Amino acid sequence: MYNLSGKTILVTGGTGSFGKKFIRKVLEQDVKKVIVLSRDELKQYEMAQEYTDPRIRFFIGDVRDKDRLYRAFDGVDVVIHAAALKHVGACEYNPFEAVKTNIHGAQNIIEAAIDRGVQRVIALSTDKAASPVNLYGATKLASDKIFVAANSYAGDKDTRFSVVRYGNVVGSRGSVVPFFKKIRETGKLPITDERMTRFWLTLDQGVQFVLDNLERMHGGEIFVPKIPSMKVTDLAEAIAPECEIEYVGIRPGEKLHEAMITEDDARRTLEFDSYYVIQPEFPWWSEEYKHEGKELPDGFKYTSDLNTEWLTVEELQALVEGM
Repeated sequence: MYNLSGKTILVTGGTGSFGKKFIRKVLEQDVKKVIVLSRDELKQYEMAQEYTDPRIRFFIGDVRDKDRLYRAFDGVDVVIHAAALKHVGACEYNPFEAVKTNIHGAQNIIEAAIDRGVQRVIALSTDKAASPVNLYGATKLASDKIFVAANSYAGDKDTRFSVVRYGNVVGSRGSVVPFFKKIRETGKLPITDERMTRFWLTLDQGVQFVLDNLERMHGGEIFVPKIPSMKVTDLAEAIAPECEIEYVGIRPGEKLHEAMITEDDARRTLEFDSYYVIQPEFPWWSEEYKHEGKELPDGFKYTSDLNTEWLTVEELQALVEGM
């Protein structure tokens, strides 16, 4: 794992589910300082009551505000970019707001990181960025490409940028799990389509994957973990087996199945025991940087319906009960 001893780490969107878990994990190391950058003063206040470590600093700020990022990044060694507008429906209805945060915000992060001498930046992405059908996915695809290209933009500066892409996180604020738990007392659970599948991982897995890739990254990679899929109908049975299922139809911008590596991306992807690396197609990506993985066969794609690993109802129950 990347040695964070004596370093200052900044997490954008640090009051979210990932940020809070990541910061708790990082504070187990001998870090110098952890900075939480987010827009919501109430969430920062509540987090400050829970996280009393003197190494934490709270900055009110928005990734849309480049000047604020320049101030916040002063003296920072590592940035984890977790801030985004993520709700599919809200992004469809407020497209320009999603572009400002997810795309323009990404560019601001990059420029501030380079100019302030940040060493490493990892941006969190989503399975919805692969072959996107909704605006959220499209903005995150643009963000991914911006962060990969940022290694070229950095020129002879030492700042390096990589991306971590993964699926739905069990128990996060945007997860369907809290929603199903909340409404199961009604006796009905709404499901969009009985065929729907999703990639699934825990917050702990997501945090550890980011920490692992701080060590692995050369700059320019998109790291994708090997994680199980689940059927939404199985999740419903795991949470509320007594409930009646009501099929309500696919919502705008929603897929039946998610992808994390497209067939086109697979041609430049290497496979490892527990993850994949999508390598950049830029002249500066040399043999010196290339990871020693296995090339993928022609026609390969990594999608939630074609996955070889699946969670059973019992395994989903154990995950949900452990939240």
